[in-house]
Amino acid sequence: MIIALKVRLEPNNKQKTKLFQSAGVARWAYNWTLAKQEENYKSGGKFIKDGDLRKELTFLKKTEKYKWLNDYSNNITKQAIKDACDAYYKFFKKLADKPKFKSRKKSQPKFYQDTEKIKFKNGKVRLEKIGWVRLSEKDRIPENAKYTNPRVKFDGIHWYVSVGIEAEQEAVELTGESIGIDLGIKNLAVCSNGMTFKNINKTKRVKKLEKKLRRLQHKVSNKYQKNKEGGSCVKTGNIIKLEKNIKKLYKRLDNIRTDNRHKATAEIVKTKPSRIVMENLNVSGMMKNKHLSKSISEQGLFEFKTMLQYKCRKYGIEFIEADKWYPSSKTCSACGHVKTKLSLFEREFICECCGAAIDRDKNASINLSRYKAS
Repeated sequence: MIIALKVRLEPNNKQKTKLFQSAGVARWAYNWTLAKQEENYKSGGKFIKDGDLRKELTFLKKTEKYKWLNDYSNNITKQAIKDACDAYYKFFKKLADKPKFKSRKKSQPKFYQDTEKIKFKNGKVRLEKIGWVRLSEKDRIPENAKYTNPRVKFDGIHWYVSVGIEAEQEAVELTGESIGIDLGIKNLAVCSNGMTFKNINKTKRVKKLEKKLRRLQHKVSNKYQKNKEGGSCVKTGNIIKLEKNIKKLYKRLDNIRTDNRHKATAEIVKTKPSRIVMENLNVSGMMKNKHLSKSISEQGLFEFKTMLQYKCRKYGIEFIEADKWYPSSKTCSACGHVKTKLSLFEREFICECCGAAIDRDKNASINLSRYKAS
């Protein structure tokens, strides 16, 4: 199986400049490809293969106008063209929405590295046409391994390098237990075996940081209003500093939530069940509820699922997603009676048939543990 590893980079000022420029080249190649596909599509032409576009770009590099592209790794433009073509092909086949052009201000700076040319040695990584860049963790990524899909990304504060490496599945003796997991807002996860993982967003630590974040955002908003000239706002040095602090707070909150999800999924997997069942949540549909959308996005339910999936693969645990129409919450775990209606505010499940009373989430998790795919 392939596992992903991610490490923070510690570049010097010259390397930082080169990293941003490389990300700009990737963005330019992606947009250039989309423009070509758009033009071809409007004129009634068929889908252009990425190989044909790469050949065209190779020819353009020899011209005076585009010779600057030779200062950067050709693998950056090569992969950006492939990514854009894949996105457009999915749109062409009606498998996804139409891909959008990447904005310099809004899109995440990132680019690809060749699997054969990227090297890790003595706590440093060699990036093509950038050089050896120091890593924040020395032994996080093994040396002389076979790497897949190396990517370099900027999260608004730090640069990171991520690679996939081959790892053997661990031989673990499983218990034969089936665990059902009900995800929610009140608690992150309630398991049928009695484990409950609280919502980290309700803790004092997170609430204190969110309060600090709101104050900074209010402060920035006021400064923009004071510096308004005509129809536009002037971004001063103080505003830039405040916005940097806001980004750091966002990152800190994201790290706390991600760490909580990692710990919860790791604790579930360490019980070594034979299978884990989760409901297939319609997160995009849930986000349409304006009263709950913020709480749902902060919980990171999709990220929880993906973390649990790869940890299950690592230990050979069967991961099952129950059908989204499966009435896990409306079914009585004692007698099997299914309710016609169950309000979101009813936190206790009371069966009309047998009179059983049980916590709503606990009841759903027990039903999920017994789920059998049709």
